[in-house]
Amino acid sequence: MVQSLNTKVDLTIKATAFVGFAEYGQIMIGDKAFEFYHKRDMRKYIQIPWSEVEFVTASVLLGGRWIPRYAIQTKQNGTFTFSSKEPKKVLKAIRVYIDSQKMVRSLGFFDVLKRAIVKKKARD
Repeated sequence: MVQSLNTKVDLTIKATAFVGFAEYGQIMIGDKAFEFYHKRDMRKYIQIPWSEVEFVTASVLLGGRWIPRYAIQTKQNGTFTFSSKEPKKVLKAIRVYIDSQKMVRSLGFFDVLKRAIVKKKARD
């Protein structure tokens, strides 16, 4: 059985982790870490201490009314992408422990295209 890093839990919610295949389980946000536990296989879990979080990226669509997924970029272990039933609640709970400067929006489709065009023009 996995030992939780948290001593106090602020939010527990059903979620999906996108690590290779979609893994279904629960996110637990507490005072020490962001944790994901798989629904059936207790060996599949993700624990990210708040000190390890570099920044949190949210994919925001429809003017902020819909957030399909969000990612946590860590200092050493890369990026972990999640989606949940109520992403706004999750991001608000994360914002308590992470500086608001570390919470950013991901680039939209057209922003990516603009950057590609600008880079291409700069090379020519």
